[in-house]
This record gives sequence, C-alpha cells and structure tokens, in this order.
Amino acid sequence: MTWLVVGLGNPGEKYAATRHNVGQMVIDELTNRHSIKLSTHKSRTDIAAFKLGVGVDAIPVIVAKSKSFMNETGGPIKALANFYSVEPKNIIALHDELDIAFATIRSKIGGGDNGHNGLKSMTSAFGTPDYYRIRLGIGRPMGEQDPADFVLKAFSKVEQKDLAEFVVRGADVVESLIKDGLERTQTAFNS
Repeated sequence: MTWLVVGLGNPGEKYAATRHNVGQMVIDELTNRHSIKLSTHKSRTDIAAFKLGVGVDAIPVIVAKSKSFMNETGGPIKALANFYSVEPKNIIALHDELDIAFATIRSKIGGGDNGHNGLKSMTSAFGTPDYYRIRLGIGRPMGEQDPADFVLKAFSKVEQKDLAEFVVRGADVVESLIKDGLERTQTAFNS
C-alpha cells in the first residue's frame, strides 16, 4: 500500500525559507535521507519515491511538493493521489501550525483546518478531512503582527538554531507514522 507524503507550502525561492514552508523543508530532509531527487509530475507537483524498510516488507512512499500556492494545493495533490491510486487514509500532509509552540510536532488524522488554507484546499478537493496531518509548530507572532504576515517570514535567528533538528524530527515522525501507526507515533513524538 503506497503512502503519499505532501509538504504544504508556496512555490519559489521567495517562500522557500519561510515558516509557511516548513512542511516542504521536511520533504527536502526525506529526499536527502533517502538519496532521491524531486522531479516534475504532470499533476503540477514535484515528486520523488522511495521504499521505507527492506525486502518484502518495504513500504512504497511518494513525497511531493505542490507547485501551486498554498490555497490551491488541493487540486494538484488530488490529481497526484488519483494518478497513484492513493486513498486519503494513506496521505500525510506536513504543515505549519500557529497554535503550537515552535519546534513542537503533533500528529493526528482528520479534524478541522483551523484556518489553514492548505488544509482547507485539500479537504475541499478530497471531499473529506480524513487524512493524516503532521502539525509542525511555528508558534504565534508576538504583539500585533498579523499571522498572515508572520507565516510568510523567515524563521528568526533564535529559531534557526533549532530549525535543522526540528526538520529532522519532522522526517522521523513521517517514517514512524508510516511504519508504526498513529498511536505509537503520538506516544513517541507528541511531547
């Protein structure tokens, strides 16, 4: 059974290092870890594939980044899922989460979109919220800063010191969720 792991974010260098693209940073970590390269797919996504594990028990995994903006993510991801016949129950969306502290990671299945336009677009495209989410905490802005502006800014110098380790843990959570299931992953990583 193939898994589809999607890093939500905005395309292009302008957004690559922003908080909104932390899910795509985890995709980059997975591609580096498994020595694979993303290539363009006709679904308006960049994808790569690997097998998690060895031998007959190896699990096929497709990692993807949408080439559309966050609020239009659903269409390309749905097209990609259709192409590979992946059901929502085998999709993991990696996304930034304002409502949990920076570098905190939570995993779950289903639920609301909490105002996140990428999740809103995916839920609309699939007609169900019942896909996995790995919520990558970015915290809320201090003071009066608009959250919409905050997510499009780069991580602070203080945050950047812990960013690499945060992204590595995000990739660990993806692999745990696929191999060990939600409950064991939550126990191990939902600190």
